[in-house]
Amino acid sequence: MRIDLLRHGQVQGGRKYRGHGIDDPLSEQGWQQLETACAHNPGWTHIVSSPMTRCARFAQTLAEQTALPLSIENDLREVGFGQWEGLSRAQLEQEQPEALAAFLADPVQHRPPGAEPLAAFVSRVGQTLERLRQTGPDGHYLLLVHAGVIRAALAHCLSLPPGSLYQIEVQTAHFTTLQYQQGRWSLQGLNLPRP
Repeated sequence: MRIDLLRHGQVQGGRKYRGHGIDDPLSEQGWQQLETACAHNPGWTHIVSSPMTRCARFAQTLAEQTALPLSIENDLREVGFGQWEGLSRAQLEQEQPEALAAFLADPVQHRPPGAEPLAAFVSRVGQTLERLRQTGPDGHYLLLVHAGVIRAALAHCLSLPPGSLYQIEVQTAHFTTLQYQQGRWSLQGLNLPRP
């Protein structure tokens, strides 16, 4: 089983902590970024998407264009940021500098108020990947997801501690490829413009 995880493109409203409570759509540029990224199908057999608008709308269009089966997986939504959802980093630097500094230093112990615990987030993403692996047909999957989901997938598949998630840079509209073979996951590529 091979999985290409594609981070969604640029979103309307600029960069901010959206989590799964803010469901802004892609900008026109973001849509074009995904069209460019998916212009060549390397052999995908299935499309799987987060339910968030910034992923699902493009996934639906791509599935129609390619006649590939599409499934929407609720547990592939972005990590919840609680009371920080909708705020930019610049706002937090001005309004909550100590809380932001604590979060950046230790994102496991210093979550935003009401935020989803990182271990629970990694667990739900990992369970979804394992269910796809165990019950889905073998093949080459394209997953339209979020930066956090890609980080959580890497943490699950490579046994990384949840605290390391934010040390992984995930570029907009780029691919991360994982492969399952001989009883283990392996990382095949990170931040690739093409799978």
